[in-house]
Amino acid sequence: MARKRVTSRGPAGHAARFVLRLPAALHGVLRAAAAAAGLSLNEYCVRRLATAGPAVSVDPSAAALVQRASALAGPALVGVVLYGSWARGEAAGTSDVDMLIVVDGALPLTRDLYRRWDEAPVRWHGRLVDPHFVHPPREPVAGGVWAEAALDGVVLFERERQLSASLGAIRRDIAAGRLVRRVVHGQPYWTVAA
Repeated sequence: MARKRVTSRGPAGHAARFVLRLPAALHGVLRAAAAAAGLSLNEYCVRRLATAGPAVSVDPSAAALVQRASALAGPALVGVVLYGSWARGEAAGTSDVDMLIVVDGALPLTRDLYRRWDEAPVRWHGRLVDPHFVHPPREPVAGGVWAEAALDGVVLFERERQLSASLGAIRRDIAAGRLVRRVVHGQPYWTVAA
């Protein structure tokens, strides 16, 4: 367990300090996220706690997954999204776990990313994770996997809330009918409305 000292301002403006024990994997995730945001670990944690609302929940499986994605992508990591049957609560006994690992455009999407992932695969609640490395969705309308992630996805990590904003925009496009789901030969797909 790593210890993290957090300093914040109390009601009278005085600094308050506490020591927090957390799993090493989560500490690594927070450290990587802070570096990606260009902040100290302390400042990053204070900002995240200040905007987290009344309850904060961290799944240890998510922490391990985000740490692995961060180790591969470094500061290019934009976000990690759980999507597909697992996120919808429809996973069968043989289902794998679909994850979008979103990286900025500076990091090329190559087979090497997948090979490196396969060197140390990660499990989500006992099931193998099937990573899908992608660049952020293009505005104003993005289809395919992004529409699925926008409807049912669970954001496990994001840098500077960019990903949540993009997923919200896609949901608005679906609600407005600009992005529609069609089925051809039994296969669903998303497309821009004609």
